[in-house]
Amino acid sequence: MAAEQDPEGRAAARPLLTDLYQATMALGYWRAGRAQDQAEFELFFRQCPFGGAFALAAGLRDCVRFLRAFRLRDADVQFLASALPPDTDPAFFEHLRALDCSGVTVRALPEGSLAFPGVPLLQVSGPLLVVQLLETPLLCLVSYASLIATNAARLRLIAGPDKRLLEMGLRRAQGPDGGLTASTYSYLGGFDASSNVLAGQLRGVPVAGTLAHSFVTSFSGSEVPPDPMLAPAAGQGSQVDLAASVEMWLERVCGHLGLGVQEPHRGERAAFVAYALAFPRAFQGLLDTYSVRRSGLPNFLAVALALQELGYQAVGVRLDSGDLLQQAREIRGVFWTAAAQFGVPWLQSVPIAVSNNIDEEELARLAQKGSEVNVIGIGTSVVTCPRQPSLGCVYKLVSVGGQPRMKLTEDPEKQTLPGSKAAFRLLGSDGSLLLDVLQLAEEPPPQADQELRVWPRGARESRTVRPAHVEPLLRLWVQQGQLCEPLPSLAESRAFAQQSLHRLSPAHRRLEQPALYQVALSEKLQALVDRLSARGAL
Repeated sequence: MAAEQDPEGRAAARPLLTDLYQATMALGYWRAGRAQDQAEFELFFRQCPFGGAFALAAGLRDCVRFLRAFRLRDADVQFLASALPPDTDPAFFEHLRALDCSGVTVRALPEGSLAFPGVPLLQVSGPLLVVQLLETPLLCLVSYASLIATNAARLRLIAGPDKRLLEMGLRRAQGPDGGLTASTYSYLGGFDASSNVLAGQLRGVPVAGTLAHSFVTSFSGSEVPPDPMLAPAAGQGSQVDLAASVEMWLERVCGHLGLGVQEPHRGERAAFVAYALAFPRAFQGLLDTYSVRRSGLPNFLAVALALQELGYQAVGVRLDSGDLLQQAREIRGVFWTAAAQFGVPWLQSVPIAVSNNIDEEELARLAQKGSEVNVIGIGTSVVTCPRQPSLGCVYKLVSVGGQPRMKLTEDPEKQTLPGSKAAFRLLGSDGSLLLDVLQLAEEPPPQADQELRVWPRGARESRTVRPAHVEPLLRLWVQQGQLCEPLPSLAESRAFAQQSLHRLSPAHRRLEQPALYQVALSEKLQALVDRLSARGAL
């Protein structure tokens, strides 16, 4: 199978990104003559993350890219030979050299789908040796991506639809791969943009960023711009010395704010002028390097008003310390009075951006009614998922040679559901989600407006449900190594994720103590579980 011809695809396709026991099992299967046995695995999670009632499925695109590029190269095989017993039959390594995923079939939830415990995110079928080798890489690709997307979705639900959310956690992420994954799937989960330039280049994530405090503190105020002249935005008229114009405006601004003209920091003002000369159409002021009220705000206004005379409009201000909510209110008040004082109406609505270790609790505060915050940058709390660092996905064998397989164990929560399965979402007449049902693939699908008896997981009794609509959940993406249909773009998956979240009832969408969404088994699947459980107990 040929890898997609893109740099990201080549970087992601690393077959040895796996656990050693996958290779030892592969040798065991080969030695037993079972390498080509047809098998099916399911990848799922057991509990929703963060104490919530839902997750978002993500990582499918990375999985498909990995599968299409999967091939053990000579260096890979040589390393495995060094890690396995020295008397391993050389024919095994020749077998490994010939492996690819041309016999692998994948069904999966589309990226951005609502996912619930026990419902497969992926179903992977093919030759036993190959699909066993895929376990660890697929778990690695799906688990963190889905965790990040779900975390981002929670943050979006807290922020509401109108706040602009920026992911800026690359410097806090768990390494380069974690950083790229977090930037990609926080966008899928509902963030608007990322600071991560590589995510923009490789994944098409919108990127955003302006300046840091280091830029401001690097200026002392004694610097002379090599070219302080700026032409009007319309392109017609004489150039103006922006630095001189800013000094003139500073006097008027300080008079309006009741400040002495010497109070605003000269170096900060020089930094703002330098940035405005570089980005006259995208000037944003970072206000809290020295003092928001006595320096950052008057310096910003002086530069913004000087730009206004030339037909440019500042795009915003940012705060990175202190009581962000209160400061935003105070700044908005100053913008209103300055807009009236200087006859510049757009000043009233200059966007106010904030950042500074914002978590779910602080985000809820910043998103409350009456908040003047427009843009919120979040880093650590989105990329590290501090409330739950792992989704806990598992990859379990469900059939071999067409025969169901079931893991019983001493822990009932870790028992698996046997057999090749189909999954459906049952909906009410108003489109509300009733429950998800798992059934054996051989069973006819549920029908709308017909009663269906199901066994909710964890319940002792069955229940009857009559859905108004039935949706199949798992789609065929890869069949015998071939892509069956184009994967949606990241932006399309992001839009689908938001549509999916809107379908959740308020009780299930609630982030604290939500109502649990039901996943149920068909009667036939429940009977198979009971039969295999009883047989295993003998």
